[in-house]
Amino acid sequence: MKEVYDIVIVGGGTNSLSIAGYLGKCGLSVCIIEGRGECGGGVENTEPMPGCKIDPHATYLYGGAAPAFEQLELHKFGFRMVHFNVMGGGVTSDGNGHLAGGRNEEALLRATRKLSEKDLNTMQQMATTFGDPANLAELLRSIYWTPPPPPNIELPVEDLPWAKVFRKQEHPLYDDSWNYMSTMELLDSLLDSEQMKVSSAMATWYNGPHPNWRGTAIPGYCCNALVGYSSGKPRGGMHSLAHALVRCAMHYGAKIYTNSYVEEIIVEDREAKGVILADNATAKSRKIYADKAILSNTHVQPTFLDLVPERELEAGFIERVKGINLKGGSLFVLSLVTREMPKYKGDAEEMFSDGIYPSCTWINLDSREAMYNMERVVYSLNTHPSRKEDMIISFINHDVYDKACQTPEGYHVFSPLYLQVPPPEYHRDGPTAVNDAKWDIVEVMLEKIREVAPNLTDDKIVAKFVNTPYDSSLRNMGFVGGNWMGISQEEEQWYEQKPLPELSRYRTPIKNLYLCNHTSYPGGLALQAVSYNLMHILIEDLKLQPGEWWYPSPHFIPSDA
Repeated sequence: MKEVYDIVIVGGGTNSLSIAGYLGKCGLSVCIIEGRGECGGGVENTEPMPGCKIDPHATYLYGGAAPAFEQLELHKFGFRMVHFNVMGGGVTSDGNGHLAGGRNEEALLRATRKLSEKDLNTMQQMATTFGDPANLAELLRSIYWTPPPPPNIELPVEDLPWAKVFRKQEHPLYDDSWNYMSTMELLDSLLDSEQMKVSSAMATWYNGPHPNWRGTAIPGYCCNALVGYSSGKPRGGMHSLAHALVRCAMHYGAKIYTNSYVEEIIVEDREAKGVILADNATAKSRKIYADKAILSNTHVQPTFLDLVPERELEAGFIERVKGINLKGGSLFVLSLVTREMPKYKGDAEEMFSDGIYPSCTWINLDSREAMYNMERVVYSLNTHPSRKEDMIISFINHDVYDKACQTPEGYHVFSPLYLQVPPPEYHRDGPTAVNDAKWDIVEVMLEKIREVAPNLTDDKIVAKFVNTPYDSSLRNMGFVGGNWMGISQEEEQWYEQKPLPELSRYRTPIKNLYLCNHTSYPGGLALQAVSYNLMHILIEDLKLQPGEWWYPSPHFIPSDA
């Protein structure tokens, strides 16, 4: 029995589901093939205790400005948001607290004034862009929801899409030198308080590029704005986004096979024709064919090193794929179920009152020294932090805003508490080293937490759950290196060079094979950006004619320009 579709998609993450909705709405037949038991990729929730949901991967919705919400009308498929009054905050070792980002502007400005008049002035000036949702959406779309230019076009800095938007909006702080800076250099120029600088830098590191990587200040500056714009998460947890996308894709006719691993992409004369499934796949046929295109929603490395036959690729290309750097997004994830909220020392306890409690609190913000220590340990020594002095910890709690769907009465879930560690493949003591030491790491993290929240003693902690990068790579084929970004988000692997220059527009050396994974521009996070950007390319190549519901990025440069 031969199964043939217009489009076959390898992997069932949110990029796959979103692009399936787009293509189905254009009238194409689509088949998604997912190796695991359900779709959603990194957008999942697990319930290790009855009623207590934790986030092993994505924990925020970053894609609030995504055109897909409007174009696919996801509200019709059950998507709902819970909005947070305050997104972030921080606490120093003596309990000095601050707030950053969110919808309660009065509380944010009051807290910032306490730290520094310069920081307050900077926030007020930034409000000319970030304070207006329409302006902020326009800026974010110019960065994340715009495909990179064709490989033959090198844009001067002043013609980069976001540079045009900054000038159009007359942003009082922006100048083109930002494009050459690291995020830390930019923060030093904008802010006065070390506490604010370190919390912003850490949010950058855990949402995008490391703050010391030069040339990445723009994505570093704006990755935090992504969270601020969305200012919340899907009601019921991150996986409810996947549910809405599945309903949308199926509404437009997509066939979805789960528990069906793809063993090979069929390539004939350097043209993708279909896929071969594992013998135990639940799909009807072991071979499924595509008349128009194959989209790979798995990591760029297994796509070309495992799925595409080696004989169809040039040796130099294979070596460049092998050389893609994975450092930067491998996270040790601790989740706690507690009987109490943390009671912080100093003024943080009073500042974090009902209605303005931060959904994410950074601990150990006295100076950037701990951040640099952690960078040295993880990136240079290729091991995991084992001392309190090398840890800055994010303490994420969503049930203050969405308690009904997160925890039973009388309990609180803190998920995740993040810590940077090396990819398993890079760890100097072997790929299972972090797993072997995970409970020792947890105890040091708890010691660090109790320095500022002494009430969280062992008797107040009901349960602890850990998800290491090694665990992530086993749970999800897309997380090579346990890396939520897919690849390092440094200057050499960003924008028109992501993941490689010849792959930056989602096309590949194999005709009719396209990339639809978080290793492609703009990268990880729950953005629904790869699918929107890829649609521009598929409309060109497949001569699609979407209806009036579709609108492209105003900054898109056609391939024949």
